[in-house]
Amino acid sequence: MMHSVLIVAVASLVTIALRFLPFMIFNGKRKTPDIILYLGKVLPYAIMGMLVVYCLKDMSFKAAADFVPQIIAGAVVVLSYVWRRNTLLSISGGTLVYVLLVNFLFV
Repeated sequence: MMHSVLIVAVASLVTIALRFLPFMIFNGKRKTPDIILYLGKVLPYAIMGMLVVYCLKDMSFKAAADFVPQIIAGAVVVLSYVWRRNTLLSISGGTLVYVLLVNFLFV
């Protein structure tokens, strides 16, 4: 039991240290390097692109039930984000549409 508590404590301390480290290094007294600013602008889009590729990598075009729900749900995500600019709404809406399509329409 004590071993588990120590593991959780060490993992928590490392996580907290890694979260606070950037704030300690770039605390306003030093200028943030241009590469860090660049990565802050570019990485969110790159990560979203990787997530899209990962989610659609196993899509099969053998039958409509294999790809239509994914395409419709993806379109719902894109359109709802363009409409409301709300990430949580678009992801949850797309997930809901996908689950409904897979469980009720494309059984």
